[in-house]
Amino acid sequence: MLKGLHHNAYRCRDSEETRRFYSDFLGLPLVNAFQIRETKSGRATKTLHSFYQLDDGSCLAFFEAPDMPFDFKKQHDFDLHIALEVSPEDLQTMFAKGHAAGMETRGVSDHEFIDSIYFRDPNGYVIELTAKRPEHDAYMAQAARSARSVLDTWQSEKSTA
Repeated sequence: MLKGLHHNAYRCRDSEETRRFYSDFLGLPLVNAFQIRETKSGRATKTLHSFYQLDDGSCLAFFEAPDMPFDFKKQHDFDLHIALEVSPEDLQTMFAKGHAAGMETRGVSDHEFIDSIYFRDPNGYVIELTAKRPEHDAYMAQAARSARSVLDTWQSEKSTA
């Protein structure tokens, strides 16, 4: 039934600032942008919706909605982060690019089956670039066999703690 991810949408402070990060820094093309002047419920608004495309055709999308208050804050990795896959070579290139740009750049983090680096976008969101290791697929296949058991154990132990 579900075929894949079309887009994830987030709020942004400023569409041009967001474009500079996602297009100029990360290299994602801006593929759509349109103004929304009225919500589906009939409320007048002045909102820009913009889309940045990944190689698989899916997009990261943003709403700049100055007339709708939103609490922008630096997100913690566990609260919200956007993980995007890159090649191992591109992971190293982007790590160096982030440092050269004076950007908050963390990593390289060893997650056993992937390696990751982290940036923070202009809206406070943590952006993870991740590269699969050669054993990634075997690792995930093994993890899939025990995922439900791990979740059930978590639920059981959580309720008794």
